[in-house]
Amino acid sequence: VQLQASGGGLVQAGGSLRLSCAASGRTYAMAWFRQAPGKEREFVARISWSGGSTWYATSVKGRFTISRDNAKNTVYLQMDSLKPEDTAVYYCAAGRASDDYREYNYWGQGTLVTVSS
Repeated sequence: VQLQASGGGLVQAGGSLRLSCAASGRTYAMAWFRQAPGKEREFVARISWSGGSTWYATSVKGRFTISRDNAKNTVYLQMDSLKPEDTAVYYCAAGRASDDYREYNYWGQGTLVTVSS
């Protein structure tokens, strides 16, 4: 499985961005993680294969929405009300349903999100 993430960029605080992650093959649970400079990779959101179940980190709940379109093999992360502390490289991942990045076998290349104050 190959994953291709896109959609990052520079946005002002309070703005929105939509990340996409296109998969080359069938995937199961998928997730977004992020990693800020000097910090460990952290869980952001994940979604079940059907899309019927979603989970979010407390820090993004109510602001971010994860969704998927299995016909397009694509997962999305809609990010609203962005804050400077959301600045990080965002990675999509596919694998075992978990909040722990070590449970995921497949990773996209990362897309940089920068939120200015």
